Parts: sequence; C-alpha cells; structure tokens
Amino acid sequence: MIRTISLGRYISVQGLFERLTPNGNIIIRVGSRFYEGKPISG
Repeated sequence: MIRTISLGRYISVQGLFERLTPNGNIIIRVGSRFYEGKPISG
C-alpha cells in the first residue's frame, strides 16, 4: 500500500508502507531507502 508521510513542514515523501512505530510514526520504503515520519491522512 502506498502511503504519504511528512518529514517536516514542507517535505513529504510517498512510498510503500513498511511498519507502524510505537510513537505513532510510520516507516515507508522508497527503492532501497527507508523514511520515518508522521502519516498524512487523506
């Protein structure tokens, strides 16, 4: 499933959902890189 996260005030990243962290952030994968951030709801 493709999800979008916010890394800062003006930066968002879209990629494949990997897992949910205990603090409420989610981890997504873009190619071979992983990013953690706050999920953006649609």
